[in-house]
Amino acid sequence: MADSEAFDFQISKIIDVIRDTTAKRVGLQFPEGFKRRAAGIALEIEEATGAHVLISGNPCFGACDIDVDLARRVEILFHFGHAVLDDSSYAQNVYFIEVRSNADIGQVVSKSLKALEGERIGVITTVQHVHKLQTACEILQAHGKVCVIGKGDAKIAYPGQILGCNFSSARAELCDEYLYIGSGYFHPMGVALSTGRRVLIADPFVNEVRELDISKVLKQRSAVIGRSLDAALFGIIVCSKPGQERMALALRLQDMVRRHGKDARIIMMDLVTPDQLLQFKVDAFVNTACPRLAIDEVGRFNAPMLTPPELEIVLGEKKWEDMAFDEITA
Repeated sequence: MADSEAFDFQISKIIDVIRDTTAKRVGLQFPEGFKRRAAGIALEIEEATGAHVLISGNPCFGACDIDVDLARRVEILFHFGHAVLDDSSYAQNVYFIEVRSNADIGQVVSKSLKALEGERIGVITTVQHVHKLQTACEILQAHGKVCVIGKGDAKIAYPGQILGCNFSSARAELCDEYLYIGSGYFHPMGVALSTGRRVLIADPFVNEVRELDISKVLKQRSAVIGRSLDAALFGIIVCSKPGQERMALALRLQDMVRRHGKDARIIMMDLVTPDQLLQFKVDAFVNTACPRLAIDEVGRFNAPMLTPPELEIVLGEKKWEDMAFDEITA
């Protein structure tokens, strides 16, 4: 993630909320890239309000990953870096601080024009840059491009926004290719796998345009599927985090495995890591938790880690050509 100084943490808004509610104990939860600002923000809030501030030290992977335990111990939990999800009602005292980027996207979008090959361009980003998408469209349209900002499903708070587990706004309308505004590879990779279209990354923090190459990821996923073809016992992972828990899917997959004369056991846990799974002896795992796990941690588990669509390929329910990226949709 880019330098956190380039983002608006809305400290004055947080102070106003605390003063208006007269909250005496508040919590702060940050994704990994923003945690280095936690101590300074806590100090600023305490000095301005007199409230006692607790900081979550647990990993945070998205709006699906609210620190519910901390939320129970404070009057208000401020969750930074994500927009509210449709199913975030399990934490009623949570305020979502979206942390918008102050970066100027104009230069890098203009730079992308030389690399864009299609006419109809889907413009996508994370919540940090959604307020800049109209500016991107104006630049593209001024150079003869048709700019498309798709509206996603009920999990998506803003048109053009994508999550690490939901790319519905990219699929909303057919585009020749996509321009992703932001840094990092996982979000645009999901769009490429989900749509089958070319994706360019326009990174405003380093003023660089990169074409996404998903060939390495496809080879890795092919290898994971190949290693699982002879599996007889599957461990189906279910995450207990309220925003990631997909027990209904896990039960359906378990029934599917058993119909094919194999066995599957459901393993429920909070934080899914290679170390946590080390002692489970199965031929392959199936991840129904955050879709990033199987991709980001590939090769680190003691058995192949499949996604639900990949399990269907292993069992012969689907062909390799039909492989889809795992998503948590509305």
